[in-house]
Amino acid sequence: NLTAERKESLQDVIPMYLGVLLQPEYRSYIAEIIIEGHTDTKGTYESNMNLSYNRANAVANFCMNPSNGLSSEDISRLQRLLTVNGRSFSDPIYKGYGPGITEVDMDASRRVEIKFRLKEDEMINKISNLLNQE
Repeated sequence: NLTAERKESLQDVIPMYLGVLLQPEYRSYIAEIIIEGHTDTKGTYESNMNLSYNRANAVANFCMNPSNGLSSEDISRLQRLLTVNGRSFSDPIYKGYGPGITEVDMDASRRVEIKFRLKEDEMINKISNLLNQE
């Protein structure tokens, strides 16, 4: 379940982040928008897979509610691009950085990330253009 605090944060993020990705000038470059759930390292991989997927799916459902910042047209576009993934405890956040750091930050590991993937052809062309400019 999304807390009131998380809902408020998402209401700020949805129009800014997803709204920009879905604008006509960027839409043709976006291959996929990914909402990815993560868990801490307590419990089994399988139970955390369910939990992480349900966490990501709750955010996806919240994003697709028109009262949360996206127009009906943007929601329709989002539905065509959206993938929801659960990652279980496969990518924890650690307390600190560097060699020998093994303590997992349990609170930070319980999260949802919203990412996007560019279409490969456009991405290759953009990278090639950038490299040719240097």
